Amino acid sequence: MHRIANSQFWVHDQDEALAFYTGVLGWEVRSDVTMQEWSFRWLVVGPVGQDDVGLVLMPVPRPPMLDATTSTQLAELVAKGAAGTLFLETDDCQAAYDELSARGVVFNDPPTRQAYGIDTSFRDPSGNNIRLTQVMAYVPDRG
Repeated sequence: MHRIANSQFWVHDQDEALAFYTGVLGWEVRSDVTMQEWSFRWLVVGPVGQDDVGLVLMPVPRPPMLDATTSTQLAELVAKGAAGTLFLETDDCQAAYDELSARGVVFNDPPTRQAYGIDTSFRDPSGNNIRLTQVMAYVPDRG
């Protein structure tokens, strides 16, 4: 049997990302290990109460892992929100929106009713997309 343990976001600055995910979103640190010999930091955070999955905050690779041009291109794509999306579920999208807004999260749009539920989105400091959804029973003609 296989299960998802972690997913990963490229980040421009691990300390800035750590402050956002723990200080603003209220998540917890799952792992923060620096391997000096590799000049590498393994940093994993996750929502409190959901211990079986984490989000790895991985720095955009620099030379020698990627050449300078490719590293810059990847960093630019991340900043534009083109590197992926994290989908979060909540029981009350409006309440979560209000709470996170008060903590300093800048949303791309207000909670909006969709056919699948109520949905909104924001980005982390690196530009990664995060969608916040209150899932409801799917009704094709719900507007």
